[in-house]
Amino acid sequence: MLDPERLLKLRLAKRRCRYDERDTMLYALGVGFGSDPMDLEELRFVYEDGLKAVPTQVTVLGWDRSWVAATGLDWRQVVPGEQRIQMGRALRPTGDLIVESHVTEVLDKGSGAIFRVESRLTESNSKAWICTSTTSFFVRGAGGFSAAPAPSEQRRRWPTRSPDAFGAMQTWPHQALLYRLSGDRNPHHAWPPAARAGGFPRPLLHGLSTFGFACRSVLRAFCAYDPARIAGLEARFLAPVFPGQVIRFELWREEGEVLFRGTCDDRRVIAGWAQLSS
Repeated sequence: MLDPERLLKLRLAKRRCRYDERDTMLYALGVGFGSDPMDLEELRFVYEDGLKAVPTQVTVLGWDRSWVAATGLDWRQVVPGEQRIQMGRALRPTGDLIVESHVTEVLDKGSGAIFRVESRLTESNSKAWICTSTTSFFVRGAGGFSAAPAPSEQRRRWPTRSPDAFGAMQTWPHQALLYRLSGDRNPHHAWPPAARAGGFPRPLLHGLSTFGFACRSVLRAFCAYDPARIAGLEARFLAPVFPGQVIRFELWREEGEVLFRGTCDDRRVIAGWAQLSS
């Protein structure tokens, strides 16, 4: 049975993360930038002249799975549920950061459990806050450790009008193999026997790669590809995406934010919102 007190005591040692232009361009390729070699706006994220960093790159900086064994969880039963980033300022294309992570919350959902891991990224020299990234994991079959399951969280209401923008984004057949080079080497995304052991018919795309595709759709539709416009981004993963599928995004512009949801083959796979700076 899941031990919530043990999880809440977990603290990762501070990690220093140095990243360069190559890391930034590789991440951008992992979330689909550069698919059109004639698109000058998207090339700014994969070409060194005037290079920009995708805001969601913060989710892979300082990636460290050394703590997984310490949780005592069966990671074949763990799937990402939600991801949130809150930006202090736009990420630079190169940097030297300090990353600190800990488990902030463990919730009993009856059929399973949710635990959240928060990572705070600061500049190693100035100590300036860059971003706080929070990942929520769902552990299948790990519920029942509390007297009553945690109540369901209230979800945002979707606009009833037609979307203000649409975006169809093609993933490549090797998308997961490319994305995993930025840090997440989970074999579910690369090795067919491992994917089948996890209950999937074939290797699937990382949820955080789908998160990056969502960020890309917002940048394209409402930010003129200016990463500084993204002050925050949050999404819930609803179903897996398989490499080679097209993610079709619907986006609504609201006051100070953008709501979005993505589908693959008429299956809702992601839904969330982006907070925009003025």
